[in-house]
Amino acid sequence: MTPRLTPRELGIHGERVAEERLVGLGYRILDRNWSWPGGELDLVAEQNGEIVFVEVKARRSQTFGPPEESITRAKREKLIQTAHVYLGSVKRQDSPWRIDVVAIDMERDGTVIRLEHIVSAVEGD
Repeated sequence: MTPRLTPRELGIHGERVAEERLVGLGYRILDRNWSWPGGELDLVAEQNGEIVFVEVKARRSQTFGPPEESITRAKREKLIQTAHVYLGSVKRQDSPWRIDVVAIDMERDGTVIRLEHIVSAVEGD
């Protein structure tokens, strides 16, 4: 029997898979797991001069729906706030930016079944 990933291992594996996909698409990774007391950004990347904040959602099953549907209004607001804090911390407040979601469905052992990159999934100001 193939070992099952713990929730933490699943999250780490999902972030690695998402990063590999983004790099393969030409994104440059600027930060991983950047945090402040009010929130965390899974990945921060850059594409064509635009800062891209990436929320990675990985799940083993769709019992509770697809992973991308787990982003609540409160989570969206926290992502937007955290993006603003990040931009201020790196002195790039005037840079164009967006928030993407990478949704990943996996088998118990971490084999990817589906990966969807949703560009501008979270709208901010």
